[in-house]
Amino acid sequence: FAGVSLAIVWGAMAERAKLWVYFAFGIWFTLTYSVVSHWIWSPHGWLFQRGMQDFAGSTVVHYQGALAGLAGALILGPRIGKFGTDGRANPIPGHNIPYAVLGTLILWFGWFGFNPGSTLGAVGGSFTRVVLVTQLAACGGVLVALIVAKLKTGSLDIGMAGNGASAARVAITAGSGYVQPWAAPIIGGVAGVVVVLGVYAIDSMEYIAAGETF
Repeated sequence: FAGVSLAIVWGAMAERAKLWVYFAFGIWFTLTYSVVSHWIWSPHGWLFQRGMQDFAGSTVVHYQGALAGLAGALILGPRIGKFGTDGRANPIPGHNIPYAVLGTLILWFGWFGFNPGSTLGAVGGSFTRVVLVTQLAACGGVLVALIVAKLKTGSLDIGMAGNGASAARVAITAGSGYVQPWAAPIIGGVAGVVVVLGVYAIDSMEYIAAGETF
């Protein structure tokens, strides 16, 4: 799971840091990950003893990786060309949408090992229940992300649909072993709203650094 968490970091820093930075960051992050995962997943961890439940890693894996990726992105700054001289964000669309969709589907399929695999067994109702909950949440994220993007821009955005699916799967990961199936698409739908509005909110912000607008 530490490798999955690190992959989130690399996504935020891809092609914008030297190779030695990845090695150094990876070593430090692995140590940090080990401590936090012990807090939450070990019966002796202080968060575990206080009742925190994270079935497959929304906080341990995804949130921790997202925070590390945010730290890296803040250090590196925005991508070249992302913000104009007036401080407004320039869209940088994906160069190959079919490949992006294919990657989303592959990741979607892999999630059926990620969440249900945390039951540590493929026999019994628990495994299939987690599969169902994960799938329902992802579908809810796709549909709501498409609707919100449509209302926001007037057109259907396949990229936002992929974002909605990924956000929903992350959102359901912590509770996939605990929540009822009817709640899964609601959780996924909320994630779909957050990811779409979050993207547009970030793009609407001006980039401020050292008292100047770039």
